[in-house]
Amino acid sequence: MTFKPLFHLAYHVDDLDAAAQFYEQTLGCRRGRSTETWIDYDFFGHQVSLHRGTPFANAATGKVGDHMVPMPHLGAVLPLPLWRELSERLTEAGTEFIIPPSVRFEGQPGEQWTMFFRDPAGNPIELKGFASEEAVWAA
Repeated sequence: MTFKPLFHLAYHVDDLDAAAQFYEQTLGCRRGRSTETWIDYDFFGHQVSLHRGTPFANAATGKVGDHMVPMPHLGAVLPLPLWRELSERLTEAGTEFIIPPSVRFEGQPGEQWTMFFRDPAGNPIELKGFASEEAVWAA
């Protein structure tokens, strides 16, 4: 039996119920174990644990292309069809985007689709979409 390594990240949210609604209904993440103070989620094949508390500080200090992006931030690299599906779902849900769904590095190695938004606690999330896994590592 093979076990693919998974990434785990735990961070704070100030309202666990609002976070649960967002991660489950808007992002479509599957809920795992939970208590009254934390919830585990399958975040696109990786484990995130949301704990009740004060969210981490972040500021738009990362320059990527023509944009200043919030640092630190978390996210996922997705196959382009799933990225497009989530882009539509987030747009239909009225998500306020930091960077709306768009393509960057078009026609260059590493061409990618991206969108930045915040969860209800203000944690910045970036979802990237790539046409192929090889493009993720293109230099």
